[in-house]
Amino acid sequence: MLREDRYQSISLHANETGASSTGLSTQTNYEVAGEPVQHRSLIAVVDDDESVRESLPDLLKELGFAATAFASAEAFLKAKDLAAFRCLILDISLPGMSGLDLQRELKRLKRHIPIVFITARADRRTLRTALVAQGAIECLFKPFSEDELRAALDAALGKP
Repeated sequence: MLREDRYQSISLHANETGASSTGLSTQTNYEVAGEPVQHRSLIAVVDDDESVRESLPDLLKELGFAATAFASAEAFLKAKDLAAFRCLILDISLPGMSGLDLQRELKRLKRHIPIVFITARADRRTLRTALVAQGAIECLFKPFSEDELRAALDAALGKP
């Protein structure tokens, strides 16, 4: 029998102006006959849109991944173990440190996490080409399909 335990934790993060934002983290633990079932990979989602932070981790879990959501690039950088993340789904336009700034900071810190950018911006062709040239695995345009997300994650994680 499969047992699912779901819990949420909310953390408050102060930005440089002193305003606080809420980062919602949801984790799901699965057990079969009392033994934990390991997820394929831990995925980080960084987006200032609360609806994305709530819905995208749910979709990732349906696809078999563990997911943690962050409201800002700064909150992501404060995570205890960045090395645990196998992929980063990153909004380009964030208040404070942008998605592109976070990508540069991760390179500076020598943290090699495959990045899948997500955006609602309209300049699709030139933007995607530029992001991939700078090292991103993919750039998905909101709203994107489950199949597009799965293909991007497979590419990020080296799946055929």
